[in-house]
Amino acid sequence: MDITEGEGALSTEIRNILMSGGVDDPVGESERILAESRDLELTDMREKAVSMARSRASGIPLGYVLGRQRFMGVEIEVNPGVLIPRSETELLGWEAVARLREARGGHGLGARVIDMCCGSGNLACGIAHAVPGAEVWASDLMEDCAVLAMRNAKRLGLGGRIHIASGDLFKPLAAMGASGCDVIVCNPPYISSHRLTRDRQDLLNHEPRQAFDGGPYGLSIYQRLVHDAASFLVTGGWLLLELGVGQASSLELLLQRSGYYDRIELVPDPQGEPRVAAARRGPAITGGH
Repeated sequence: MDITEGEGALSTEIRNILMSGGVDDPVGESERILAESRDLELTDMREKAVSMARSRASGIPLGYVLGRQRFMGVEIEVNPGVLIPRSETELLGWEAVARLREARGGHGLGARVIDMCCGSGNLACGIAHAVPGAEVWASDLMEDCAVLAMRNAKRLGLGGRIHIASGDLFKPLAAMGASGCDVIVCNPPYISSHRLTRDRQDLLNHEPRQAFDGGPYGLSIYQRLVHDAASFLVTGGWLLLELGVGQASSLELLLQRSGYYDRIELVPDPQGEPRVAAARRGPAITGGH
């Protein structure tokens, strides 16, 4: 059997393993798994690929199996204990890029960005890669996330423009001089504690609860972000928040009542569901209650 025939047989074997585990896209995922081991001899290639396929078929997310996830055109390293970047979060990232370019030009010279609840650093790295003139500050409550985010930034050659700290929301960033920002992005935990014990319990099988649990109504961090972000934005700067399905009205009302923002937009995903809330910092603080 030559190499081509061997790969073909192995590809079929991998697809069958994935199908037996109920994987939604066995063809696409089998190709990604095979790509991880093509530099090995056929016997070793099969051993590695079959092991990865069995892990995936057992329910382990593909990002953890591969050790990385592609996001906004860059490869982000991921590991258990840190949320795997979702494709829907790219909507938030590209919305930030568009507003930075509008404010600062194509290269975003002088742009300043905060990525709050940064996780693996996927948004910080994706935005910095797409906007070469941007400087980014990122933070996460979990120290493991901050360490991984910095590793991703350095591996992608972005370490000189991305500053990362661990701590409670904006507190560590204030000490680093993060202020006067054009854009603040955040993909916070936004699933209610109640849903995580019922219809969304599956999310906790492999990924950390703190990445999903948004409190009793899924709005706990939003309530603090809406208030605290205002002092870090320039007048006309944007607060961009990912939101869960069905949360648009509640978050829009929260932003309106704060009095800090003079324009609020809801950005839909390709299915027409609002998944990003964009709020423009007004010229003066009129709220705060």
